[in-house]
Amino acid sequence: MRPRLLSFDVFGTLVDTPSGQDAAFRSILEDAGAAHVAADAFWTHWEERNIAHYWEPYRPYKEICRLSLEETFERFGVPGGDGGLIQRYFDVYPRFELYPDVLPTLEILGRRSRLALVSNIDDDLLAATKLGRDFDLVCTAERARGYKPDGRPRRRRHRGDPPLGTVAADRPRGRQAARIDDRLDQSPRPRPASHGSPAGLHLSRSRPAPALARRQARKSLTGCAGPCMFLAIPVKKS
Repeated sequence: MRPRLLSFDVFGTLVDTPSGQDAAFRSILEDAGAAHVAADAFWTHWEERNIAHYWEPYRPYKEICRLSLEETFERFGVPGGDGGLIQRYFDVYPRFELYPDVLPTLEILGRRSRLALVSNIDDDLLAATKLGRDFDLVCTAERARGYKPDGRPRRRRHRGDPPLGTVAADRPRGRQAARIDDRLDQSPRPRPASHGSPAGLHLSRSRPAPALARRQARKSLTGCAGPCMFLAIPVKKS
């Protein structure tokens, strides 16, 4: 069955954010007089605070980012930290690049299905990001007035299943879904009962998944993309 619509997370899935955001957060720490703080640990706590605020009454993404930065400065004991330094991160958006596999993959998928973006972002930051193509549907947190993982504003529940550690999306309302198996054990495993329909797709290391599918799966397991993300990738039978 050919899916009518495929939706994708943007940052970290289509767009290579780590390469740009690392430098931005190192610059933030240097300006705050905290160059000794590990940028990766600092960013991780900042992102966790972002996700926590997604569950609260809606406020713009940039406002959340600033608040989370202030909280993270406090957490790491940086007295000179100014939340306004988050502008260094926003300034990187026009310089973000797509992962190299994105456009060829979307070109193929776009011949068969409509393509959509669902992102926890403000409209102006998404507009500043080079996406390389048009999409049939775009849903930002600003337009929905709400964030993933709360899927209610979008009326769709594309839920990952963290207890299994491998499920990128289920089969909401009969839609096709992909299951990404990232375990070290490469032996074939049966799908869980909830994914037992013949229309479900199982992508494991013994049947390599496209890199884009794996990035989408990992984002769904962070808790910020799971309920709303949906990805169906055709897999040839071995």
